[in-house]
Amino acid sequence: MKKQFLLLLLLVSSFGIAQSINDYKAVVVPLKFDFLKSENQYRLSTLSKFNLEKVGFEVYYSNEIIPQQINRCAVLNYNIEKQNGFLVTKLFLTFKDCYGKIVYQSEIGSSREKEYQVAYHEALNKAFESVYALEYKYNGGANVATEQKSEMVKEPAAVKIENTVQSNVETKVVLDPNEVLFAQPLAGGNYQLIDSKPSVIMKIYKTSDANSFLAQKGNQQGVLVKKDNQWFFEYYQNDQLVSEKVNVKF
Repeated sequence: MKKQFLLLLLLVSSFGIAQSINDYKAVVVPLKFDFLKSENQYRLSTLSKFNLEKVGFEVYYSNEIIPQQINRCAVLNYNIEKQNGFLVTKLFLTFKDCYGKIVYQSEIGSSREKEYQVAYHEALNKAFESVYALEYKYNGGANVATEQKSEMVKEPAAVKIENTVQSNVETKVVLDPNEVLFAQPLAGGNYQLIDSKPSVIMKIYKTSDANSFLAQKGNQQGVLVKKDNQWFFEYYQNDQLVSEKVNVKF
C-alpha cells in the first residue's frame, strides 16, 4: 500500500511539472555556460538547441532578438549545471521563468568517458531523456496570462523628481517601478535590456567597472551606473546631465 501511494505521488508530481512546462512557448539558450571557458565550447549550445527544438520548443540563442509576438514571460531561460563527481561527468538542466524561478529541473545525466567532448555529449543527452519524457506540448498558458495582466496595467506618466544636491541634474522615473527590464546576454559580456513584450529598450556594454556600463538607448548614448543598489541611465541633453532610473534584472 505504501509503495502504491509513493508511486501515485510521483506520478502526480511529474504531471504537475509537465503541465507547467507546457505553459511556455520558447527557450533561450546561452552561448556560454558557467563551467566552460568559451562560447559554445564542446558544441554544448548547439547540441542543446538541437534537442530543445526536437522536444518542440522555439529556441533562440542569447544573442538573438526574440520576436515581438512572443511575450517575454512565455519564454524559459535554459541552463546546463555541472555537479561534482569523482571520475564521472554529471550534468543536469534547469528551466527558469522570467522571474528566475525554476519551472523544471531535469534528471542528472552522467558519463564515465575520459574525453571531455564525448563525456559532456553523453551526459547531456542522458539529461535530456527526462525532458523528452515530459512529452512537451505548448498550451499557450504563460503567454495568455501575461497578456491579460498587461492589459490591466496602464503605463504611468514620467515623474520628475527634484534633486536637492545637484540642481543641474534632472532625475526621471521613466518606467513603472514594478516594470522590470531583463538583461539578455550578448557576446563579450554585453547585454540588451528588454521589456516583457519583448522589445529591446537599451544595449549596454561592459567596462572595467562591474557597476558601470556604456549604454545606448535609441539615439541617446550615455552610461548605466549603479548607485545605492539602483541603476541609472545617465546622459547629456542640451548640455544638461539627465539621470533616468532603470529597474534591471540580471
